[in-house]
Amino acid sequence: MSSNENPQLPRLVSDSQSEMTEIILPNDTNTLGNLLGGRLMHFIDLTGAMAAYRHSHTHVVTASMDHIDFIHPVHVGDLLILKSSVNRAFRTSLEVGVKAWVENTFTNTRLHVASAYLVFVAIDQNGRRMPVPEITPITADEQRRYADAMLRRQHREAEAARRKKASQETAALSNGTN
Repeated sequence: MSSNENPQLPRLVSDSQSEMTEIILPNDTNTLGNLLGGRLMHFIDLTGAMAAYRHSHTHVVTASMDHIDFIHPVHVGDLLILKSSVNRAFRTSLEVGVKAWVENTFTNTRLHVASAYLVFVAIDQNGRRMPVPEITPITADEQRRYADAMLRRQHREAEAARRKKASQETAALSNGTN
């Protein structure tokens, strides 16, 4: 039985990899003819969701866009190529990495323009969290991304705990001075 037939069996990274290509039109750009950052984030979110859907075989929602680097501008008329893959699957969530390149069709060259990490949560039709299959990293690059995803998760959890504590302290101060 293949991993695609049994939703509980671990899946390979290659099973969920996704790619999307967009031509950048004037409506996607600012007054300088550069792709809007928010529009690029939208494309990144869509491409990341494709990989998360393919891995989880259920609905997914974006929980966070953990990190994004805008490296080079993208211009009107450029082809934007986005590639995504699941870095790691947790109990009900997945971290997906997305890279974006711009292709110059006249010179047949590609330039890396952005990278991002997103976290998606698998849900059923009623919005309840659902377990996701584990992922099996094979290549050295997949294993590195798998390990790095855990470090980013630990950082996110520590930051969430810090924000919660700061919020509670602020609330306590507010309640004590009223």
